[in-house]
Amino acid sequence: MEPNNAHQPEQGGYTPQPVAYDKDGNPLYSRPQFVHLSRAVEPVEQPISPEVVKLHDDARRKYPRLNLSKGEYIISAVKRHPIGLLKIWSVGLALIVAFMAMYYVMFAAPTASSDLQELSGIAMAVLAFMLMLAAGGTMAATHVYNSNRFYLTNESVIQEIQTSLFSRHEQTVSLSNIEDASYKQGGVLPVLFNYGMIRLSTEGDETTYRFSYVSNPKKQIAILNNAVEAFKNGRPVGLPNDD
Repeated sequence: MEPNNAHQPEQGGYTPQPVAYDKDGNPLYSRPQFVHLSRAVEPVEQPISPEVVKLHDDARRKYPRLNLSKGEYIISAVKRHPIGLLKIWSVGLALIVAFMAMYYVMFAAPTASSDLQELSGIAMAVLAFMLMLAAGGTMAATHVYNSNRFYLTNESVIQEIQTSLFSRHEQTVSLSNIEDASYKQGGVLPVLFNYGMIRLSTEGDETTYRFSYVSNPKKQIAILNNAVEAFKNGRPVGLPNDD
C-alpha cells in the first residue's frame, strides 16, 4: 500500500522533489514549514553609549543644517580643493581688467576722442556698475563653489549640492546601499596638487554619485571604504576624522 504522500501534486507550477524513500521504494516528501513573526507594537530601542551620544551632539552643534538621526555623527567632512577657485577668480579678474582697459582706451588715453571724453561721467558710472557686477559675480560663484560639501557619517553619506545662490539640494545614501566607491585623478594638475573626483555607485537602481575637486581623494576613499565595510559587518564604524 502506497503512503499518502507518495504522489505529491504540483504546487504553483513547481514539482517537489522527494527527500527520501521508504523500504518499498516509494518517494517521501517533506511539507514546507511556515513561521509567522509579528512585529512588536513598540520595538525595543537599542541602547546608545555615552561616547556616541557626545559625538552626535557635537555634530549637531557643528553642522546644524544636516538631518542626523539619533546616534549618527560625522566621521569626515570633505570640502572642495581651493584650486577650483582659480578658474572663478581668473575670470572675474579678467573682466575687471577688461573694463578698466576699455575705459582707458576710450576716455583716458591721449588719443581718446574729445566727444567721448565729454561722456566720461556717464562712462564712469557704467564702468563702476560693471566692476561691481563682475566683483559680485565672482563672490557669488565662490560662495556656491564652497557650499558644495560631502559628509561621511557612521550611517550614511550626505552630499550638499548647490548650483546657484538660490538652488540647493541634499542627497543621502545609506552605507548599506553603497556597492562601490572609487576616486579618479586625471591630468597633471590633479596629481600635482592632490585633488580628484570621488565616485559612488549604489546597489539595485545603479545610481552613481560624483563629487569633484576633493582634496586627497585617495585618503577619503580609504576612510569611506573602511566605514562601509564596518557598517555592513556590524562593527563600530569609526571616530571622526579631524584632518
